[in-house]
Amino acid sequence: MCETMSSSTETSNGDQAVVELIVCDASPSSVDAEVTASEEITPLLIQSEKPKINIFSVSYSRRKPREQVIETETLPLTRFLLWVWNGSRYSGLICMAVSSTIYFFMELISDIFTVQSIPLFETAFTRCTIIMILSYLWLRRSGQPIFGPTNARNLLISRALTGYLSLFSFVFCIQSLPLSQAVVLNFTTPVMASIMARIVLHENLKISDIGGLACSFFGVLFIFQHMFTTQVKNGKASNSNVRESHYMYAILVGLISSITGGINFCLIKAGAKASDQPVVTLFSFGVLASPAAAICAFVFEKLVLPSLYSILLMLVLGVLAFLAEVFLARGLQLEKTGKVVNVQYIEVWYFILCHHLEISSCPYTVMGHWIVKDSAIVWATLGCFLISLSVCYTMFIGPDKEMDDMA
Repeated sequence: MCETMSSSTETSNGDQAVVELIVCDASPSSVDAEVTASEEITPLLIQSEKPKINIFSVSYSRRKPREQVIETETLPLTRFLLWVWNGSRYSGLICMAVSSTIYFFMELISDIFTVQSIPLFETAFTRCTIIMILSYLWLRRSGQPIFGPTNARNLLISRALTGYLSLFSFVFCIQSLPLSQAVVLNFTTPVMASIMARIVLHENLKISDIGGLACSFFGVLFIFQHMFTTQVKNGKASNSNVRESHYMYAILVGLISSITGGINFCLIKAGAKASDQPVVTLFSFGVLASPAAAICAFVFEKLVLPSLYSILLMLVLGVLAFLAEVFLARGLQLEKTGKVVNVQYIEVWYFILCHHLEISSCPYTVMGHWIVKDSAIVWATLGCFLISLSVCYTMFIGPDKEMDDMA
């Protein structure tokens, strides 16, 4: 290349030769620069390859193996939570079972450790406030919109309204009716949810789903039937707590609580699927329910200043309520409503098992007075058998094919 340019300098004039000689001097330097650059790049490439080859042979300090051991110890728990959340085709049913189990432990803890009587609306205010705060932190940490996407806000507002209406009606029902009747009315909520899912969400309600819900509900009736007869024999009829003219009104409020609770389940499912985040439904409920419960506690009840022990207990129960609601919303998001709500009846089975093991006084702190009788044991055993048969059949069938296709 230099020889060619030197021959050209002989045919040109002096000024141009000088220019061409300068170009001739620059071209070797550019070639040398390329060679030098390639020589400089080559060691860098070799150095970048060395860590890949020697990454497992590098000596670590003593602290790093300890950190590695901690990660391997927490790994099975993390894998289990991920599997429960979305790692199996049974995740929707398992999430609902986890939710019912957490609710059972909440009742068990409150039965064993409660020493101070706190009004119901004050308790509801504390739990709703904790749910609102924890759901807000969850959404901020995950980077999700606090109030959900625009297309889901109407569903979230409706979910908050129906959820609090169901809660308010249930509190009134507990205060106005014997506990056995209030509990039975509350366990009509899964049945109402399956019916409302057919109307609101247009879900297919199969005969197996109807049979499972009916079997579980009759199991609840068999468990609690002895309480009705015992109350009548002891002169504690259902109208002893309220006047007879208000008794049907209290029953009607209990049915309204079940119906609105069933609609609330459908709206939780719709809101969670529309926003792709079940925790959004909890935050919308907490924003409305927390101030509303505070107003109801101030208007309808006499406020009680809880002790430090009661405050700690209320905080623990509030955190457990948040986890239970998260898994409930996740279960509704993943699985068909008519199938997944049937799993909620295992909470009654837990309480009967707990009583037989003499861990707690009884389910809802009242059944221990009558379950020891022979006739009550027969009915309770039959009820537990029906609930176990129904729930096991639901788990055995598993999720529907249409839900698997949607997932």
